Amino acid sequence: MKLSVLIPCYNEQYTIKEIIGRVLESPYKNKEIIVIDDFSTDGTRDILKKELEEKIDQIIFHDKNYGKGAAVRTGIGAATGDIILIQDADLEYDPNEYEDVIGPILDGKADVVVGSRFISSRPHRVLYFWHRMGNGFLTFMSNMFTDLNMTDLEACYKAYKSEIIKQINIEEDSFAIEPEVIAKIAKLNCRIYEVGISYYGRTYEEGKKIGWKDGWQALYCIIKYNLFR
Repeated sequence: MKLSVLIPCYNEQYTIKEIIGRVLESPYKNKEIIVIDDFSTDGTRDILKKELEEKIDQIIFHDKNYGKGAAVRTGIGAATGDIILIQDADLEYDPNEYEDVIGPILDGKADVVVGSRFISSRPHRVLYFWHRMGNGFLTFMSNMFTDLNMTDLEACYKAYKSEIIKQINIEEDSFAIEPEVIAKIAKLNCRIYEVGISYYGRTYEEGKKIGWKDGWQALYCIIKYNLFR
């Protein structure tokens, strides 16, 4: 099965070359790489155009900064693979684990696979206590509405059969895409699996972007897409 790796990026000049290199070297060979630059202003665009364009199947440049959800939506529309996987450009997730993440789909057991940082014995950088508590609360709230038993709502490694994710109308432009998509996936009665993944998190000083405002937005979207959509 062909894998479409979507890489939304915004101001990742220090990591974009390394993540592209890691994706290219990852063991799963039948893949296309689609980078969606969400109007970076730090030099990321120049690196993509001058140094990486020949190595990537598609590069899509947004004409303004819309947000991660908008970048993922653009990438899904451009993807041609049988499986679509989201890969952040910040080096927090390891492309060498693609076969583990998409394994349940390849085996014919799953339609959607969600990576979890909390059911794995793999390396997991120790970082922010309140982020962990916030993610736990959001995961609990999402599970309560969807009747799923996920452990890591906000993990960014998620893989979908193409025909599943392409039928979903993604409305959120921000990081709130995570609870929105899970709410809509749950209503399709899909086969959803979790797999353990490693996590090489970064600090705000190192470029981390998600913050407490995104947590409130995620909570709003859990209620919105589970009760009113």
